This record gives sequence, C-alpha cells and structure tokens, in this order.
Amino acid sequence: MNKLKFALIGTGGIAQTYAQAFEQSDCCELIAVADINQESAKAFAEPFGARSFADYKTLAEKTEIDAVIIATPPNTHPEIAMYFMRKGVNVLCEKPLCLTVAEAKAMIETAETRRVVFTMATKFRYCEDVVKAKAILASGVLGEIVQFENAFTAKVDMSRRWNSDREIAGGGVLIDNGTHSVDIIRYFLGAITEILALETSGTQNLAVDENVKMLAKTASGVVASVDLTWGINKELPNFISVYGTNGTLHIGWRESKYRLNSSPDWNIFGTGYDKVQAFRAKIENFRNAIVNQEELLTKPADALASVEVIEAAYRSLNENLWTRVEDSKGYSAVSS
Repeated sequence: MNKLKFALIGTGGIAQTYAQAFEQSDCCELIAVADINQESAKAFAEPFGARSFADYKTLAEKTEIDAVIIATPPNTHPEIAMYFMRKGVNVLCEKPLCLTVAEAKAMIETAETRRVVFTMATKFRYCEDVVKAKAILASGVLGEIVQFENAFTAKVDMSRRWNSDREIAGGGVLIDNGTHSVDIIRYFLGAITEILALETSGTQNLAVDENVKMLAKTASGVVASVDLTWGINKELPNFISVYGTNGTLHIGWRESKYRLNSSPDWNIFGTGYDKVQAFRAKIENFRNAIVNQEELLTKPADALASVEVIEAAYRSLNENLWTRVEDSKGYSAVSS
C-alpha cells in the first residue's frame, strides 16, 4: 500500500497518541515534526527516523509531504493551516478548529481555492463502539430516541495549561471538551438548532469556564444533555447514553452495551473507548480521502458546524438564555 507522507506540527500531549497511531498504520508515514521546543521535536521524531524542525515554515520548505497534522493550540490553527494549504498540502487540524466562525470559513475557503483536503480532527466518530452504536440506533431496534446524554467529567489540574487561557483557547471546558460533545450529538442526531449553556462554580479559580451543563435541541426533535467538567471526578462508566422507546444503549470507557425493554439481559457490543484505534482510523480515513478511496467521515461542514454551535453556546452562557445556532447552509464552501 502506498504510504502517504505526513508531518506533525506540535509535540504536546495529544501528539503522543498520534505517534502510537502512526506506529500501527500501514498506509500513513510520519516523516517530519516541528515544535518551537526543538529538543522536544528532535526526541519525538527520532523513533520514526523523521526530520525535526523548530518551526513549521522551515519544515515546509525543506521537506516534501502529502499532509500535515496541526496539533498546536487553537489560536494558531488558522495561520498554520492556511500556510500549508497555500503550498498545496492537505491539512488535518486538531480540535477546537479555531476561535471564531469567521476563521473557520476562511480556512475552508482557502482549502477549496487551493484544492486540498481539509477538516477537523475529531476522534469519537472513529471509535469502533461509537460507529457500532450508530448502526444499532439506525436499525430501529431501540425505537424512537427520547433522551441522549453525553458526559466528560474528570478532575484535571488546568491551572498551568494553555487550555484554560482564554487568549489561546478561546474559553474553557466548553470549547475544549464541548467541541467533542457537539460533534458527537451531530453525528448521532443531526443538526443542532438551539443551545443552552449554564456554568456552575469551579474549584480551581480559573479565568475560564470549568463546569458547564449544556442542552442542545436538534432538528430531529431530540434534546441532548451534556455534562462537562474539569473540576469533578464523577467516575461515570459511560460517556454516551441513549434512551429509546424500546430500550437503552450505553457507550462506556471499558464496555458498551444495549438492552431492550422486553429483555432483562444486556447485549455487549464493544470493549469501550480505544484512543489509539480511533486516532489510527482518523488519520487513515484522511489518507484515503486524499487518494480518493473514501469520503471524509468528518467533513468541512461538520468542522464549521462545531465552531458555530460552540460560538452560540458561549453567547448562551453569557446571556443565560436559549440561543439559536446560526448555520451556514447557504455557504458555498461547505454546501456539498
């Protein structure tokens, strides 16, 4: 199989999972790495026999790559992404995609103009249990969906991390983990039309939102509830729960299962969340889209929608009101 040549910009925490994904992939090869911490870049690149650079522009000038993964803080994403796009390089950009809808549109427009493949690097759409769960729901065995719940609840010290710096991250837990939640809801239920976000008191004295409850109304008529926190370790076994008229489904960290109302027995359909598996599937789907073997599972329209919903959620958080999500259905760059 023809291996596509990838570069990785940023060698922070998330990059370690990308490293494991590349090690397991038969069709994606990491050949170059860039980070402002040159020692970190060098150490990261060494096991792959990849070249390391202190900045992304030097990497772009001195290597021949097919695609780049951007794993830097979100306030840097538009500049780096569009720089590579203008050089004809396909771009997979970590979430949150960017800080504003205007930036998201500019990135998508540049990708279309330069005819490169571009999207946001979600991960939960690529989890085997999530994919299986969607198929189970689509089969109709659980009946009509009545309630949908998602929770990312862990106590994490965010006091010294860029994720809690508004200038860099655009907000707190709502944009950081909430971006995942929005994409999960849209993957299962379709477009989100209205959002209500409420903030509760934090435990770390952060200057950004630390604990958020969110409700999302969908075009399909289902209201999804989301629990996001960096301050409380709830140790919940499931991160997605779906309640239908005929049964219940749970996607868990270690086990996924569903049960019909007519039966006392649970049907186990998965072994839980496998982060490396999801990342490998993500980069391989991106590779296959580049060589026209598959469609992107997360399209640019999905990436833009995530930014639109989060932007609306922050308006809701500030105003303490249900807020309509302004979509871009007529936006030519994502109409396909």
